[in-house]
Amino acid sequence: MRPPSNALLTASRIWSGFLAGLILLGYALLAVKLRAQGDLPEALRGQFEAGVAAQKAGRLDEAAKDFEAVLREGGNLAFVHNNLGIVYQRQGDYTRAIAQFRKAIDLQPDYLAPHVLVGSSLLATGRISEAIKELERAVKLDPKQQLARLELAKAYERANNLAAMTGEYRALRELAPRDPEVAYQIGRGYLRTAQWCLEQMKRLDPQSPRVYESAAEAYQVQGRREEATRAYQRAAQADPRLPGIHLALAHIYLEQRKIEDARREIELELALVPESVVAKAVQQRIDAENPKP
Repeated sequence: MRPPSNALLTASRIWSGFLAGLILLGYALLAVKLRAQGDLPEALRGQFEAGVAAQKAGRLDEAAKDFEAVLREGGNLAFVHNNLGIVYQRQGDYTRAIAQFRKAIDLQPDYLAPHVLVGSSLLATGRISEAIKELERAVKLDPKQQLARLELAKAYERANNLAAMTGEYRALRELAPRDPEVAYQIGRGYLRTAQWCLEQMKRLDPQSPRVYESAAEAYQVQGRREEATRAYQRAAQADPRLPGIHLALAHIYLEQRKIEDARREIELELALVPESVVAKAVQQRIDAENPKP
């Protein structure tokens, strides 16, 4: 499979940065800060809040010390481990981050944030199958949580499970129908799936009529009409009874005003699929514009 274009790589990097920002700020920090007021002992709340402030300001070493102190002094709560894990994750220390997220999950299995974050950390370290399991759990906990589905789509893509990846983006489309980035990712998923299918066809049978047909369709999209014609002709030679090939050639010939060639091809198509409404419409157009003598 061809490597992704620069445009796709750029879009992917932008999307990854967008996700990271939302996960760190919009997802974990605000949620755990609100919960901390009711769960932490009074004596530890100030230090935890100081850690949150340092974390938001990017003073990660300071934030880590505050959260570690809270844990040492009796604040062994899921959201404290989660915030410390976020600090380690942002420092690039994924081993310690994963350990903290797992402790948060052990303390509170239904706490969504550490499932998403441990999944993203596992993904960053190349532990793709483990990441998928965690992110699938996150999606089960909250099927409407977009960040969980986004990270799961990334994990499926890393695993080359293109159908599952596209399925996650389709689910996201239901949740965010006006988001153009989601629509773009769905299209990219379909494109990669089509490319994969074409590579498999070439590997299994390089002379398959479907290989020639796929090439012809690509040429048509690019406006390369002559190459498309030759590819369709080779498809017809490989399998003269394959529906759709003669119809496509008839369309091309009609556009080129090669009327007799178009008439011949549409008659061949109707001999294969006499019930084809599209082929009948093309034949009627040919006869109406160019009656037989």
